[in-house]
Amino acid sequence: MKRIVLAVLLVITPLFGQQKVEEHVTKLVHVKYVDPQALRPLVSAFGVQVIPDSQMKVMTLYGSPAQIAAAEEAIKQLDVAPKTIELVVHFVVGSDQPNLTGAAVPADIRDVITQLKGTFTYKDYKMLDVLTLRTRAGSSAETTGILTAGNNPRMSQFSIRNARVGEDGTTIRIDRMHAGLRIPMGQRTTQTKSGERTATEYINTGIDQDVDVKEGQKVVVGRASLEGPEKALFLILTARVVQ
Repeated sequence: MKRIVLAVLLVITPLFGQQKVEEHVTKLVHVKYVDPQALRPLVSAFGVQVIPDSQMKVMTLYGSPAQIAAAEEAIKQLDVAPKTIELVVHFVVGSDQPNLTGAAVPADIRDVITQLKGTFTYKDYKMLDVLTLRTRAGSSAETTGILTAGNNPRMSQFSIRNARVGEDGTTIRIDRMHAGLRIPMGQRTTQTKSGERTATEYINTGIDQDVDVKEGQKVVVGRASLEGPEKALFLILTARVVQ
């Protein structure tokens, strides 16, 4: 019996000797586009210890070589450049008044004007302005146009808090869009320590809302009254993914 036990031990001992504990290693991974802190929960799921540094844009990984390799592959898939989105808003005025100020409506939105004429019975439609924003997905952006000359010009405004591409890859979701006019309403004089100070008072008119736009689609995102019900401002929005 002792000989059998000894023989078994002689067989098992080499097997244990062949089993090696996989050594853990530390690796520094650079991140280009995404905040390392935001990646930490996802990367940790691969069994590695993660120390992110948002300022240096790096992640320190500690784990087995297999875990490190899996974590690196996940980071590579997640750390991609954000898409660039281009938004264009046309400011169109409709009115029954003669000699309506503005330019001719461009050909690329005439089909939208035809639809508007079926709903609103204004005699004439003119292009007041067109503003374009190009921004990375996830970023805010704004722009302003000057409509009239002088010290107190009438201005057009277009801004967004955030824009992102939907899961289908063709829908652009816009958070807190504002498009409208900034109109001077007169002068206001105030008394200061250094004397009287005169400043122009403005009123903002337009549309504030969240919008979903299909790429290439022309959407009338709003209508605002101008100088009474006989004159209206229409906002026509288009969007596309540049890259």
